[in-house]
Amino acid sequence: MKFLHTSDWHLGRTLHGADLSDAFTLWCDHVVELARTRDLDAVLIAGDVFDRGIPPVTMVRLLSETLQRLSQYTTVVLTPGNHDAPTRLGFTAGLLKDRVVIVPDPRKAGEPIDIIRGGELVGQVYALPYLEPDIDRVRLAEDPDEPLARSHEAVVKAAMDLVREDIVAHCDVAVPRIVMAHEFVVGGEPSDSERDLHIGGVDSVPSAVFDVRVGGNSMIDYVALGHLHGPQQVNEEPLMRYAGSPIAFSFSEEHHHKSSAIVTIDAPGDTPDVELIPAPIYRPLATIRGTFDELLSDKYSAYQDHFVRIYVTDTDRPPRMVARLRLHFPHLLEVQHDVEFHQLSSRDVTRAGTNPLDVLNEFFTSAGGRELHDEERALIASQWESLAKGEE
Repeated sequence: MKFLHTSDWHLGRTLHGADLSDAFTLWCDHVVELARTRDLDAVLIAGDVFDRGIPPVTMVRLLSETLQRLSQYTTVVLTPGNHDAPTRLGFTAGLLKDRVVIVPDPRKAGEPIDIIRGGELVGQVYALPYLEPDIDRVRLAEDPDEPLARSHEAVVKAAMDLVREDIVAHCDVAVPRIVMAHEFVVGGEPSDSERDLHIGGVDSVPSAVFDVRVGGNSMIDYVALGHLHGPQQVNEEPLMRYAGSPIAFSFSEEHHHKSSAIVTIDAPGDTPDVELIPAPIYRPLATIRGTFDELLSDKYSAYQDHFVRIYVTDTDRPPRMVARLRLHFPHLLEVQHDVEFHQLSSRDVTRAGTNPLDVLNEFFTSAGGRELHDEERALIASQWESLAKGEE
């Protein structure tokens, strides 16, 4: 079985207010091209296909067109993530063709999706949508009057119990088995752009929950994870990977190597072969730091086509700082005036005789990291005299 593992498309998201529509279109074209040229049996989208429950119409249209194009070449399996609205995303699930499968209901986790190549069964996918503890602790409980524990681990374990039951009942079916899930698995490295999953103080799921064994043999060949935006492996047996988001959605992802994974499993029990495919880069991110003159010099001209975050280190705030920087960096997203302040204790400031003006001058000089200008000293003196005279 050969499939493409993706997740966290977040169609409709912006980056510090910047429109990413062209980036999403570029990504969708990239996935379709992989399906067309790499002879894939399936494309898996492990949650958060949209960025919110009610996505923009343009993004709904983009997904619809992309799924239609993909279905010409391969089977697509899609599950909702914590950003998606499962009911809305899955309202057409019962009407779709065999080559596009949406699984919004965790009670269907034990019903495998058969992956067919040339009329033969080559693999099975068990698709778990994002599980909401407050809802699914009741839906997945054997007795609704006795709900499961209010945790991600409890509800994911209940869904995997459905998977385990089906595998035990059909363990004679000798094909690779894949599990899809959208959760925070212990050992994963988060970034700043994922939505917090904390519920009842517990947001993570142990990797052991996904390990189904029969006669001591692991029956799951690969776990295709979604939720964390950095591509990464979190377990070896069974092999568990996060595909990561295809686009950077925060500056904490500036150094991520965005990718998707083409996974090939020749036979059940074989070690999966994982080929990382770099995602197309619409516009790179960069964080730069320097004085205002340095930033406007040729030293940083290579970043004019980047999404940039800038730290200006001048002691005094340059006039019209943001407007002037934006002329030089048209894709500027964030600016901070980053002045180095000195942390003082009461012992760091010595009283200069009994003159309050000397004390104020010493404080401003120590806290600001430089000597005060004559004009600044005169202003302090003027304000102090006004206060001393009781003037407003």
